[in-house]
Amino acid sequence: MRRALACVLLAVALTSCSQSKKPWYGSDITGVMPKLSFAMVRANDDRQVTANDYLDRIVLLYFGYTNCPDICPTTLANLSDMLQKLGPEANKVRVLFVTVDPNRDTLPVLKKYVAAFAPQMDGLRGTPNAIAALARRYRVAYSVTPAGPRHPYTVTHSSAVFLFDTAGRARLVTLSTDDSNGLANDVRRLLN
Repeated sequence: MRRALACVLLAVALTSCSQSKKPWYGSDITGVMPKLSFAMVRANDDRQVTANDYLDRIVLLYFGYTNCPDICPTTLANLSDMLQKLGPEANKVRVLFVTVDPNRDTLPVLKKYVAAFAPQMDGLRGTPNAIAALARRYRVAYSVTPAGPRHPYTVTHSSAVFLFDTAGRARLVTLSTDDSNGLANDVRRLLN
């Protein structure tokens, strides 16, 4: 009887140890990507900011540009929807929209653009070298195709959104923001 009870207890203990953690909506990149680090100008108040200005908040980092015809406005609209689903917890979150087109995306243009989506979004602008360094840091691809005789230059970019915890550690990346509920759940888990 004692042996049977010991076997049952051991089986229960092993079963509870083998249960995996609840999966994330985004892909877990904890320990794979570096901590958040940058120095750029925030369009919202024309102030130089660094990653330290965002400690104690969940940060969602996204690279794009205001003339983007499709991916950027869709992504920012989905992130805005996610922020609304967070309710009051959205005040503990910041979406950082880093322009990859600083020639057209002046500070006033960026400020107006992000304000159209949510008050928790900050437009960031840096020098071309600062933007390129930040993009390399997180393996974000973007390129500028020179203008032709009949068209202006174009910009292409990847669509990844990076999530950083309140200590600035890279935790998750998602290539899709279509499921704002899944994204909101990830943010809530990072807040707790």
